[in-house]
Amino acid sequence: MEEISLREYFFILRKRLGLILILTIVAVATSGIVSYFVLEPEYQTFTTLMVGKPKDYQSESKLEYNELLLNQKLVSTYGELVKSRVVVDQVIKNLNLDMSFKIFTEKVNVNLVKDTEIIKIQVMDTDPKLAAEIANETAEVFMDSVKTIMKVENVQVIDKAQPPENPVKPRPKLNMAIAGILGIMAGVFLAFLLEYMDNTLKTPEDIEKHLGLPVLGAIPMVKDE
Repeated sequence: MEEISLREYFFILRKRLGLILILTIVAVATSGIVSYFVLEPEYQTFTTLMVGKPKDYQSESKLEYNELLLNQKLVSTYGELVKSRVVVDQVIKNLNLDMSFKIFTEKVNVNLVKDTEIIKIQVMDTDPKLAAEIANETAEVFMDSVKTIMKVENVQVIDKAQPPENPVKPRPKLNMAIAGILGIMAGVFLAFLLEYMDNTLKTPEDIEKHLGLPVLGAIPMVKDE
């Protein structure tokens, strides 16, 4: 029974192969057109900050363990401060950006490196130069805000953001590969669905299979000359 069932599946797929290929080609072509000509490229860059000045680590005296723990705890607090309205509104004002607080926070992402004093400010934008400017300005405004609000000067820029050369989105090849897989899956599903809905008898084998009756004879189809 299992061998017959698998053979039937193979015949169904072979019969509907054209449909599966058409759906796959359409899916891949549509994904390629959208990825290359519709979606706007987005660029990502980042600036790295460290809580605690590097010179403290280079001094002859060892940095106290309690101070290290304090700096690591301050990282999460500082991460929230980067996304605060005080910092965001000042960055928008300094760069004369035409965007709202919500749009700005969607472009800027703050990553805290676990068990370290490192803060990464990542910015994604369609303009690579603007993305770098936003990242660097956010870092500067954030450090000024720390000095003003918390009355401390313990944040240092490690790496400044640079305008990226290659976009991170969209990824046309990956999108087209995914679309091809989805197209094949949709084609196979539709092939079995059409076969399931087709209740006509086409061959003598169908009569024996579905009606349980033997075939005594068949009338051939004769084409008119």
